[in-house]
Amino acid sequence: MIFNVLANTEVARSKDIAEALGVAKPSVTGALKALSDKKLVNYTPYGYVTLTEKGRKQAAVIAAKHSIIKSFFVDVLGIEQEIAETAACKVEHSLGPEIISKLSKFIEFVNTKDSASQTMAQKFSDFYNDSES
Repeated sequence: MIFNVLANTEVARSKDIAEALGVAKPSVTGALKALSDKKLVNYTPYGYVTLTEKGRKQAAVIAAKHSIIKSFFVDVLGIEQEIAETAACKVEHSLGPEIISKLSKFIEFVNTKDSASQTMAQKFSDFYNDSES
């Protein structure tokens, strides 16, 4: 979340991070201390938060995973954005690079149009919606 907050500004405050996550500020403070101990963020109490180079790299990997997982939920399975966002947040830290790589290729595959200009994702959506009726 720090990575996302910092995408819109040069520095973040624990208050900004807490609001973005929908959690209490003390929860963020504890997490920031742990991230600081791991040299992933620059943090001092009541100060601004920035990512270290190591933290920026790790956050970029997590953000890319999140994007791929959310894309799978939304673009392939047809899950609503908000539900997909929440689920992607829960899953992104659990899946390793091999699964993410294959998931990314799968998304690309199912979004490739066939000779009838339809994607596998569209066919799945039609199939799913027909079976729900």
